[in-house]
Amino acid sequence: MSAEARYRALKGMKDVLPPDIHLWQKIETAFREVFGAYGFQEIRTPVAESTDIFVRSIGETTDIVEKEMYTFEDKAGRSLSLRPEGTASVVRSFVENRLFNLPSPQKFYYMGPMFRYERPQSGRYRQFYQTGVEAFGSPQPEMDAEVIAMLGRLLGSIGLPELVFQVNSIGCENCRPGYKEKLLAFFGNRLEGLCADCARRYRQNPLRILDCKVPGCVELRQGAPKITDHLCADCRSHFEGLQRLLDLLGLSYAVNPDMVRGLDYYTRTTFEVTSGSLGAQNAVAAGGRYDRLVREFGGPETPAVGFAIGMERIVELLHQSAGAVVPAPDIFIASMGGEAGKQSFLLAQQIRDRGLWAERGDPAASLKSQMRRADRIAARHVFIIGEEELRSGIVRWKRLADSSQGEVALSDAAESAVRLRGDSLSS
Repeated sequence: MSAEARYRALKGMKDVLPPDIHLWQKIETAFREVFGAYGFQEIRTPVAESTDIFVRSIGETTDIVEKEMYTFEDKAGRSLSLRPEGTASVVRSFVENRLFNLPSPQKFYYMGPMFRYERPQSGRYRQFYQTGVEAFGSPQPEMDAEVIAMLGRLLGSIGLPELVFQVNSIGCENCRPGYKEKLLAFFGNRLEGLCADCARRYRQNPLRILDCKVPGCVELRQGAPKITDHLCADCRSHFEGLQRLLDLLGLSYAVNPDMVRGLDYYTRTTFEVTSGSLGAQNAVAAGGRYDRLVREFGGPETPAVGFAIGMERIVELLHQSAGAVVPAPDIFIASMGGEAGKQSFLLAQQIRDRGLWAERGDPAASLKSQMRRADRIAARHVFIIGEEELRSGIVRWKRLADSSQGEVALSDAAESAVRLRGDSLSS
């Protein structure tokens, strides 16, 4: 058996290679700039945590905990899980490190891999990457609106097309019990038509029936009571305040009373961003408010709101709209002969010292062969050094995009590379 057949990435886990990795880096750089403008600081948490952290926060009856977590025992017999999402780990860190003692609000962002054992499909993998934010300390709808507006700014900064923002409120511990009773009454005579998961959810958490994507369940819940009709006065005021603020910011959105999200820790605001370019699995980002979670982790009463963005789906959308980002060398140095090769080695280092990307050809190869390589890697300019150029103390240059050419002094070649790059970018 060949090595190629024996050694493969695990199903649902993929390598991110050039040129795709350059698109990932471009997205991450754009995101970091927006996070900085809103005062969010980066936090990095371990990829493995105690299983109890996810069971407590996400909920025992969720698909993630029941079916999708990578859970194992370590050598000490402790149950550990690879993180399936980011919020629980950030809340654990917030409480463990007593960050609640710092001035509020505390605002964080994270970027990293998550793990869920589910059927791989377009834009969804068993190791996948999320970028997310968590803002602690403010119960006001202004923080919800700020986070949603920042999400819009993030996605706009990379030019994502056809985005739809949806918002909802799923109430709080005061109004949600009464709404659950309404759902139980509505679905009570429809149990036989529900899928097996929703039949179980009926007994454990009927709100999650509204989150089911099985067509039969989607049809059966038509006409179900709407949570927005059963909010308490405080939750209604909060939700109306959020909508006024989104209107003030000019952010286009739709109210979707069926959007409850699949995690148990949400309270009040939930929101989601979808794209018309992704098919059935069309969610790009989602989040909401989780005012109880810090307290449940042993911290003080601390309201919080956040969201997560699926990086693979963003990359897929950008491929559809703009294609791959393929970086190219600024300068390719073609040289012929031993002395010219030494000079090209020195010149490449001088160009790199100035922050440009320089590549070298093989001095033993023909000029035609080196020029062919420069063209294949899409170099912007080629510097040519041979025996004649060395005697004259010059470097010949050629711009591959339009075949313009000229020559510069060898002693000034590194600085000339900077000028040529500037001319190329401005033309």
